[in-house]
Amino acid sequence: MTFDARALRDAFGAFLTGVTVVTTVDATGAPIGFTANSFSSVSLDPPLLLVCLAKTSRNYATLTGAKGFGVNILAEGQKDVSNTFARPVEDRFAAVSWKPGPFGAPVFADVAAWFDCSTHDVVDAGDHVILIGRVEGFENSGKTGLGYARGGYFTPALAERSLLANTDGSLLLGAVAERDGAILLVDDGKDGWTLPFIEKAEGEGMDALEAHVRDVIGPALQPGMLYSVYEDNKTGRQHVVYRAALGEGALKAGRLFPLQALPVDEVADGAVRDILKRYAQESTLGNFGVYFGNQEKGRVHAMAAKG
Repeated sequence: MTFDARALRDAFGAFLTGVTVVTTVDATGAPIGFTANSFSSVSLDPPLLLVCLAKTSRNYATLTGAKGFGVNILAEGQKDVSNTFARPVEDRFAAVSWKPGPFGAPVFADVAAWFDCSTHDVVDAGDHVILIGRVEGFENSGKTGLGYARGGYFTPALAERSLLANTDGSLLLGAVAERDGAILLVDDGKDGWTLPFIEKAEGEGMDALEAHVRDVIGPALQPGMLYSVYEDNKTGRQHVVYRAALGEGALKAGRLFPLQALPVDEVADGAVRDILKRYAQESTLGNFGVYFGNQEKGRVHAMAAKG
């Protein structure tokens, strides 16, 4: 059976992906790189990842013959970097701040994460090859990655602004803020614990929650992906909760609880209890979903993998 190549490509494009720039150096030591979204983690032990490379690529001979390569996962504000490395620009690397990684591939500043790999295997796959890399070094900034689907970019920040702008009535913004395997909980005012929440005023977004945590708790909050959207039928309030990373520094309020010892029995709010239980379970699996519903019943949509 044969398919129309364009139609098949469009169907593949329905899958939401991140955006990366794959890099290496040629025989003269000059850096080369190209934009790619065919990236996936493969294994934790040994640490392996893969990217796909077209056999028609002008970088084919260099990449398949290199001792290794780098993968730079672009942050949501780096669309220009993606566009630069997707076009035949004469000096692409002049547009970015970069340095050699620990294994020698160019790695970029300000990306969501980068991986520097040795070449583990090159697998023939039709009109492409699969480059499997063994991770020799990596860095995870905690920034949210740039997304791509149906031929266009999307960012969680844009989705968040759209979500918050189109929610009627009272809305509480909250975060499951993690640091070193522990979750930040704050006093609920009733001798128990809850997540950090603030009531969103008109025109405010996640920056209001970030400011609240910084002013009241102390460390900086780095919001990530959406985690739970639910309405409390008893109060009529909408709740929007994000996964987040909590920065370093002493706490002025609240307390960090290890994921394996969350005080769920001391959390009066049933919806918050469910969020904490689900987060602890999903953390062990490495896969997170997004909940939509009310405080008692809803559905979890599988959306993202833990970085």
